Amino acid sequence: MNHRTLALLVSSLLVAATSAGVSAQTWPSKPIRLVVPFAAGQGADSASRTVAQKLSEKLGQSIVIDNRPGAGGNVGSEVVAKAPGDGYTLLVGSNGTHAANAALYASLPFDPIQDFVGLSYIGSVAMVMLTAPGHPARNLQDLVKLARSAPATVSIAIPSSTSRVVFELLTRSSGAKFNPVAYKASSAAMTDLIGGHIPFSIDTVIAAGPQVKSGKLRALGVSTAARSQALPDVPTFAEAGFAGFDLAAWNVWFAPRGTPAAVVERLNHALRETLADDQVKSRLRSLGYEPGGSQDAAAVAAFVRAEASKWGELIRAAGIKAE
Repeated sequence: MNHRTLALLVSSLLVAATSAGVSAQTWPSKPIRLVVPFAAGQGADSASRTVAQKLSEKLGQSIVIDNRPGAGGNVGSEVVAKAPGDGYTLLVGSNGTHAANAALYASLPFDPIQDFVGLSYIGSVAMVMLTAPGHPARNLQDLVKLARSAPATVSIAIPSSTSRVVFELLTRSSGAKFNPVAYKASSAAMTDLIGGHIPFSIDTVIAAGPQVKSGKLRALGVSTAARSQALPDVPTFAEAGFAGFDLAAWNVWFAPRGTPAAVVERLNHALRETLADDQVKSRLRSLGYEPGGSQDAAAVAAFVRAEASKWGELIRAAGIKAE
């Protein structure tokens, strides 16, 4: 390499480095697209709109919600995985898209760990075991005793892959055998449960909360390590005797791989401030979310890796596949 070639190479690298620095310093200079890989009106969508509204105020740019549902969140996740890493396309990821789907699906059009950078842990949603008010089972211990007395005959509605993983962990933890009944949607499972067509169901606190509070359904237990603030009188599975039981649906916001570190850091900081806002926390809790937001980007990445390992192990051990 001659001196002129070397000088040109060094000059090019300096220009690139300077451009990257300027880009990070001036970001954001245009609206940001937030891809929600679920239908409008679902819990993750409602929570994302709450966070996005406050975040846009902090960043001084509008945040446009782009709902891209399909294939358990894989459709929208692929869109973001293939987007430029410039901080202008973000993803609302979940325990489905970034922990469960790699085990549920034969293949994915993206790598949930390598193709994304975690920005912030937004919050979690407890899952809850439900029954009709008139059912004789008053708690989780009653449910397990019922299943042990007549193995594989106690039916439980399963309206999501998250519900199925909670079901499998309950089966493993209790040693009892239940009969899982797949449903395509939470609404259908709720209708059958209220109508007495199926005795139990596992669903999110977001979906079940209004039905429990109105007295149409009774909650037997929540799947998280701590009680849900949305249903504070309902004991946890661990309190019912299933030590270490801790599974929750969650949301983490991601950017595509290659997003400048300075942009990731600014987003993490802005999201932590957003999630610390009392109005935002109150709104998320009213939806059934327990707000997150205390971790830095490195801690978010570690959390996602750990969850992917936990959910993947449970799914593969149970032989669950996406339908």
